[in-house]
Amino acid sequence: MRLLERMRKDWFMVGIVLAIAGAKLEPSIGVNGGPLKPEITVSYIAVATIFFNSGLSLKTEELTSALVHLKLHLFIQIFTLAFFPAAIWLFLQLLSITPINEWLLKGLQTVGCMPPPVSSAVILTKAVGGNEGIVITPLLLLLFLGSSSSVPFTSIFSQLFMTVVVPLIIGQIVRRYIKDWLERKKPPFGAISSSVLLMIIYTTFCDTFSNPNIDLDKFSLVLILFIIFSIQLSFMLLTFIFSTRNNSGFTPADTVAIIFCSTHKSLTLGIPMLKIVFAGHEHLSLISVPLLIYHPAQILLGSVLVPTIKSWMVSRQKKLLQTRGPLANLNNPEGLEYVSIKFGH
Repeated sequence: MRLLERMRKDWFMVGIVLAIAGAKLEPSIGVNGGPLKPEITVSYIAVATIFFNSGLSLKTEELTSALVHLKLHLFIQIFTLAFFPAAIWLFLQLLSITPINEWLLKGLQTVGCMPPPVSSAVILTKAVGGNEGIVITPLLLLLFLGSSSSVPFTSIFSQLFMTVVVPLIIGQIVRRYIKDWLERKKPPFGAISSSVLLMIIYTTFCDTFSNPNIDLDKFSLVLILFIIFSIQLSFMLLTFIFSTRNNSGFTPADTVAIIFCSTHKSLTLGIPMLKIVFAGHEHLSLISVPLLIYHPAQILLGSVLVPTIKSWMVSRQKKLLQTRGPLANLNNPEGLEYVSIKFGH
C-alpha cells in the first residue's frame, strides 16, 4: 500500500522510467517520421503547450514581489547562470582525460547552463529562471557546446521565440481574462506540463534506441550519477557558506532560498531547450541523460536535507530575535521571515 502511495506521489519519475522503457521496446513509434510525427507534435506543439501552460499559471503579482528581493535575486542568477556553468566547464577539462562517455560529459555541461526550476522556492516564486533562462540558457549552450549543435544560431532563436516566448505571452494574456476562474478551479498546471514532458522524453529516446551506433556503457553512467550528487552537495555547501557570512546581508530565510534556487536545475525548460538546440542530433538522448538524473537527484537530496535546513533556519531566527530584542521584527521583518520550499521541474 505504501509503495502505491509512493508511486502515486512520484508518478513523474516513474513516468520517466516507463517512457524510456517504452522507447526501448518500440522505438519506431516515436522516431522522426514515425506515427507520432515528433518533428511537429513535439518540436512545436508539445513545447508550445508547456510554455502556454506556464504563461497561464505565472502570477504577475508574484513576479513584482520577487523583484523586491533584488540582491537575493541577483546572487542566485549570477551563481546559476555564470559561476555554475563556468565551474562545470573547468571540472570537465579534468574529466575529459577519463574514459567517461564524451556525450554524457557534454550533457553535464548542459546541466550547468540550465536555469533553476520555476517553483524551487516561494520567496522568488516563478520569476526565478522563468525570464532570464529563456535567453541566457541557449547562449550558454552555444558558448560551451556550439560545435556540437547542428542547428544554425538564427534557427535556434526563431524557434525559441515561436515555441517558448510567444506561447508564454499568449498564456499571460489569456490569464488576465480568466484569472478568477483559474484561482477558483486551480487547474493541475504541473501535471499537464509533466505529462507533455514525458512525451518529449519518450520521443527523444526513441531516436536513440533506433540508432544501432549509439552505445551507453554502465561505467560512465554510474560515474555520472556519483558526479551529479557530488556537484549538488558541494554547491549547496558553497552557497550556504557564502550566504551565511557576517557581512553577506542575507537573512536565514534568504539562505534557504539561495541553497535550493542556486543549485536546482529546470527539467521543464531544459529538455525542450535541448530538443531545439540539438534538433536532429543522433546523441541528443545521451546529452539529455545527466539532466534526467539531476532532476530526481535534486528532489531526493532536497527531501533529505529540508528537515535539517529548516531546523537550522528556525534556530538562527530565534537567536536573531533574542539578540535584537522583541521589537526586532518590526524594524527588520525580512530578518525573521519564513520560506516555504517546494520542488519543481
